[in-house]
Amino acid sequence: MAASDAAAGDAADRGTLPVLRLRPDDADGVWPLSVEAGWNQVGADWRLMIAAGSAFGMKDAAGRWIASALALPLGSQVSWISMVLVANPERRNGHGTRLLRQCIAAIEATGAAMGLDATEFGRPVYLPLGFHDVYAISRWHVVSTIATTVAAPPGFTIRAAGVRDLEQIADFDRRGSGLERRAILENLRTRAPQLAHVAESADGRLAGYSLGRDGHRAPHVGPVVAETQAIGLALVSRALASVGGPAILDVPDQQGEIGRWLRSQGCSVQRGFMRMLRGNAPAVEDGSRIMAIAGPELA
Repeated sequence: MAASDAAAGDAADRGTLPVLRLRPDDADGVWPLSVEAGWNQVGADWRLMIAAGSAFGMKDAAGRWIASALALPLGSQVSWISMVLVANPERRNGHGTRLLRQCIAAIEATGAAMGLDATEFGRPVYLPLGFHDVYAISRWHVVSTIATTVAAPPGFTIRAAGVRDLEQIADFDRRGSGLERRAILENLRTRAPQLAHVAESADGRLAGYSLGRDGHRAPHVGPVVAETQAIGLALVSRALASVGGPAILDVPDQQGEIGRWLRSQGCSVQRGFMRMLRGNAPAVEDGSRIMAIAGPELA
């Protein structure tokens, strides 16, 4: 979960440690927090998020980062809360709750809606803070190479995405997800070009795309955004075939066709998330074109 087993495990805030702003060059120092938690982020993810967002943390007396939280603006209308982490020996000291509230305050100052993806443990923390459920997401584990791909529906083709496709992808993503995250999409395409694909109609109209990235435990496929589940499934299968081995992807439960296909390929659900919002963001609430999210930390 990207936003908050740590907060769920905290007791009352003691407030004994100062809250510090994270800088991109702190990424390697704070990355062990996500490794300890068993999450999939790599240092490049931390650098991307810290550079683009408002990141907060705490250090112990030895100068080690022991807690973090991050608010990532995805346009002027929505910001995403993630990476609420506390080192195991420091839990139940209120650090996670304190940093979470720092993120909420930073977003409130902008007037934006705020979103997050919560586990079953984090969800009870967020409901009293004004967040409401949007839709459920399942994390799928692909344990071996996908041998076959699903063909695109008649009238559409899937091809590799290049640099020249980025503007169309970013515009399509904004209309399909309600988020503005061109810099994130460019970062993902650069880091994992083999996972970047677009779906096009016969007249060259963009009808979907897939991206992905490297991960600490396995490559992550997503975001995948498409006009229909049939197109989304073709993109997901092509991306997974490009991985050539184990992978992770987070699929909204409402995309049942994709979930059924993954299960038929021997994939399994490891855990679930609940996408939650506080404030007004209708396009984010819709989610009908989101076939796989970018990840709980990148929406």
